[in-house]
Amino acid sequence: MTIVASAIEALPIPASLLGESPLWHPREQVLYWCDIPGRALNRWDPVAARHDAWEFETDVACCAAREAGGLLLALRTGVVAFDPATGQRTPRADAPYDPSTERFNDGKTDPQGRFWAGTIYEPRDPPDAALYRLDGDRMTRMQDGITNSNGLAWSPDGRTMYWADTRGHRVQALDFDGATGGVSNRRTFVQFPLKQDGQDLAVYGGRPDGGAVDAEGCYWAAMFEGARLVRISPQGETVGTLALPVRCPTMACFGGPDLRTLYITTSREKRPADELAREPWAGKVLTVRVDVPGLPAVLARD
Repeated sequence: MTIVASAIEALPIPASLLGESPLWHPREQVLYWCDIPGRALNRWDPVAARHDAWEFETDVACCAAREAGGLLLALRTGVVAFDPATGQRTPRADAPYDPSTERFNDGKTDPQGRFWAGTIYEPRDPPDAALYRLDGDRMTRMQDGITNSNGLAWSPDGRTMYWADTRGHRVQALDFDGATGGVSNRRTFVQFPLKQDGQDLAVYGGRPDGGAVDAEGCYWAAMFEGARLVRISPQGETVGTLALPVRCPTMACFGGPDLRTLYITTSREKRPADELAREPWAGKVLTVRVDVPGLPAVLARD
């Protein structure tokens, strides 16, 4: 069914090339997000209507709020602790892969505050991307066998982890052990139809990129090239669709004081000129109010 929501708006700031990893900071009450190829971290303060940005020397894939203050950032070259107030960057863990062919992609903290980040294997074949967990000063390989790691999220009870294989058009579910940070019983949660050669994008439903979970346990998948978000029940059934005015949403997060404002990052990188002409909000952060709140981001206890 179509999700009935308030009017979709765009934040009044410049577009990103590839916006990703929106994070509503539970302490600061501001939004952070990354522009991966733009090599930038962004922040939006909705009360002050202020936009700040920090540039980096390499791709900035994802971010998480730290319990100790500041953020964790997964860069192509590794994970760093970043202080937005001073600009200080403290290395935490080297990249556990060859940065010439692989980079970090989607990442989040689990319910206990452990930081997880997956990768994208840029040659696409073989499927050499993986999912890692930050353990002290190193990244531990936890899952592999895909090309593009995306869609990390956890159920409200913390017992299920969701993980998307974007190229495979699949969202997977895994049993999650909060005490140890272990995962098991990897299985298909929902499988979307694969894109066919020459398929018209008007009939293509898209492939799952970033994900988020709401307070009712439903998983929201950003469908890249599908111009929509889909809301999926804990049983794996699509229970709602939110149509968007841009072709390539990348991820959503719940924010605002009541966690009922949906912030949606989008992409304009390498999109056709005629598509961009029709979609002036491509690359912007979109906002929309929804009825069901989301789950608050967990501070990283790194």
